[in-house]
Amino acid sequence: MEGLQESLAILRRGAVDVLVEAEFEEKLKRSFSENRPLRVKAGFDPTAPDLHLGHTVLLQKMRQFQQLGHEVIFLIGDFTGMIGDPTGKNVTRKPLTRAEVQANADTYARQIYKVLDPDRTTVAFNSTWMNAMSSADLIQLAARQTVARMLEREDFHKRYTGGQPIAIHEFLYPLVQGYDSVALRADLELGGTDQRFNLLMGRELQREYGQAPQVIMTMPLLEGTDGKQKMSKSLGNYIGIDEAPAEMFGKLMSISDELMWRYFVLLSDRDAAELNQWQQEAKDGVRNPRDIKMLLAWELVQRFHGLGKADEAQRDFIARFQRNQIPSELSEYNLDAEGGGLGIATALTRAGLTASNSEAFRKIREGAVRLNGERITDTTLQLQAGETWVAQVGKRQFARLVIS
Repeated sequence: MEGLQESLAILRRGAVDVLVEAEFEEKLKRSFSENRPLRVKAGFDPTAPDLHLGHTVLLQKMRQFQQLGHEVIFLIGDFTGMIGDPTGKNVTRKPLTRAEVQANADTYARQIYKVLDPDRTTVAFNSTWMNAMSSADLIQLAARQTVARMLEREDFHKRYTGGQPIAIHEFLYPLVQGYDSVALRADLELGGTDQRFNLLMGRELQREYGQAPQVIMTMPLLEGTDGKQKMSKSLGNYIGIDEAPAEMFGKLMSISDELMWRYFVLLSDRDAAELNQWQQEAKDGVRNPRDIKMLLAWELVQRFHGLGKADEAQRDFIARFQRNQIPSELSEYNLDAEGGGLGIATALTRAGLTASNSEAFRKIREGAVRLNGERITDTTLQLQAGETWVAQVGKRQFARLVIS
């Protein structure tokens, strides 16, 4: 089945794990033969009001399922959001209030349609079935798993062996997420690699409730602009999908050439063969990586802001950066903010762009210092951990500053 093999190649792109692979192929084969779309679920807890490109890794995969004719369910975890996802936490996470969850959920419902087709998207809230569950029902759900099974989760295990407290309600989180798959009768669930335990819980509970177990597909966690840590608003290394077009374009152009290819695979609609060709051309020196990166920046700005804004952002970038003759290859310096902000003068000196802090202060006052193409005049400016800047002193000195 040529269509089946093509679909498998598209859907596997960028995925870390498909569990269980044979079941995935069988579900897709049955979907083709019966002309029945798969029910594909991905859950998002509304813990912050804005979505960033890291979130859109899952949205992009959901979009691919949509384009192949499958049913996509964007599940807003308004109930689980009030529990607080313990994944990756070494302390009990503070639950959100209902008002906070609802406010964030409202913005999610608006932002997702910048990626997903609204006519092919079902938005669901897990409070729909969880609020209807009685205390006795919740106890029966909890009875289907053991404490020993919960402690198999790496973060729970570390906290338990390290003497860090684990609140009882935290054990409910993977159970409720797993039950969401039962309530939605999901054929497949998408999630980040850090959600593997919770995704598998869905398979287990579906078996308990007499359903065919869902296939799970894990997607990688997208690194932020620093190229090191998971994209996060709290780390300051994020690119928000509601950011101004020029700001988004500039941030995308600031990522390293190596990270660019990962962004292409996980976020772009470009054909895999085309990307492979570009990568080889860049390696052979036939094509400038900066020009390829500009195609990525244009594509993503166009997706979130439209064609006209993408063209405008690209023209603005060229005017501010390329006409200043920023080299395609920049020396990169990882600078420690030492728990707080790093003064701009210290940063320039550590990167070798100035011989001393006093020279840096003088250059700033002269208007000879730019960050991401913008002239700066504030000698007290503090660069924060998680930020990445292209710094320029004078006409010929450039460096990429990664603040950690």
